[in-house]
Order: sequence, then C-alpha cells, then structure tokens
Amino acid sequence: MRPTAHYLMETEAHVYALAVAASVLLAFFPFFLVMVALCRDVLHWPAGEQAIYLALHDFFAGEQGDFLVHNLRSYWFQPWAKVGVTSMFLLLFTANGIFEPLEVALNRAWGVTANRPYWKNQLISLGLVFACGGLAILSLTLTALNRQWLGAWEAHSGLLVWIDLALFKIAALPVSILALFLVYWLLPNRKIEAVRVAPVALWVGVALEGLKYVNLMVATALGRKLEHEYYVFQHSVTIVLWSFVATLVVLAGAHWIARHGSEDPLL
Repeated sequence: MRPTAHYLMETEAHVYALAVAASVLLAFFPFFLVMVALCRDVLHWPAGEQAIYLALHDFFAGEQGDFLVHNLRSYWFQPWAKVGVTSMFLLLFTANGIFEPLEVALNRAWGVTANRPYWKNQLISLGLVFACGGLAILSLTLTALNRQWLGAWEAHSGLLVWIDLALFKIAALPVSILALFLVYWLLPNRKIEAVRVAPVALWVGVALEGLKYVNLMVATALGRKLEHEYYVFQHSVTIVLWSFVATLVVLAGAHWIARHGSEDPLL
C-alpha cells in the first residue's frame, strides 16, 4: 500500500481530483433536474422520483441530504421551472468535464504520456456519460420497483424505510462497480485487459460505499464546521470535498492496477 499512499500525497493527484470535484459540482444540480424531469414529466413515474430522493439521502447524510432534497423538490413549484435545452447542454458539457481530467490522471497512473485529442476525449466521455447515466437509471428502476413491492407494508413505515434503503444499496452497489469498471477499462489512452480491471473496480466500489458511512458519522460535525466557515456555501463545499476524496479513491485504484502489471491486482 505504501507506493499508492505516496502517489495520493503527490500534488498532481490532488490537482486532478480537485478538477474532477469542480466538474461534479457543476454537473450535480443539472443531472438531478434532468433525472427528476424524466421520471416526473416523461415517464410519469412517482416511484422513480422518490428513488432519486432516496439516492440523495444515501449519498448525503443528515441536514445536507434534507437541504438538497428540499430544494430539488421546491424547484418544480416555481412558475419558470422546466428542463430545456440549456439544462441538457449544461449536463452534457459539465459531465464531459469530469472525464477530461480523469483521463489525464488515469493516463499518468499508467505511465501514458500522450493524451487523446480533445475531440476523441469528448466522444469517449459522451459515451461514458450515457453509459453511466443508463446505469443510474437502472439502479433507480430497481429501487422504484422495490418501493412499489413494499407498498403493501406502508403501515410499518419505520421498517419500510430501512428495508427500502437496504434494497437500494443492494441494487446500487453492483451498478457502481460496473460504472467504475467501464471508466478504468475504457478511459485510459491504451488497451487494458478487462480481467485486470474487474477485481479493483469491485474493491473501489466497496470502498466508495464505505465512504458513505464515514460521511454519515462526521456529517453533523462537518456541517457545523462548514457552516461557520462558509455559511451559505457550505453545501457546495461539502459536494466538492466528498467528490475530491472519492476521486482520490478512484485514482488509488487506477494506480494499484497499473503498478501490479500483469499480476492479479489483489495479490
């Protein structure tokens, strides 16, 4: 673990992680607006909309999650609220921006000195945006189906919440692992054997799931500290901070794969 820990302490890794985190912040609200609009106005699927709010509460604990869900719901009560071409453009542009620094970071982890031309990066990024978006919809679909199946248990609301969240995690974890696999396998500017990527994608997915529990434990204290330091910007800063940490975990996985050559990445 020492070489990977040393890599994570390098300035270059932090620069890449901060660039990805900034792009996540820009893409965050447009992404959820588009997802809610898809479930609410196109599919007319209330269970899917509720699954999105459940996912937000899973990623952001406590008051942070309540704030995000409240404002996302409140948006639709505004007279001008709608998702149009601008929102779609912002989503695609900022989501593509996530994969641009991430490709450079993965290339460096693999020792690749030549990045793709910008247009090729954008094509690969666009494909990953749609692939990861499709996987997110799949996860929400499974969660929504679970909610409908548990509807008969509505009287046991406390138990229902716990079962609902557990089923969401069961559905979401494999989807997250598959998304990580696609990023590790397709984004670097070189050919990589899928068999080398799969085990590390699994462990990084589990590590990111564990990061949610760390967030749950420190959410109250961290929220208090950020409110004192950043006031109205505390929630934006929280998104950037956790995106930064999550990106470092993803980069650690890439460095681990590259460093172990053709060996089993877990040995």
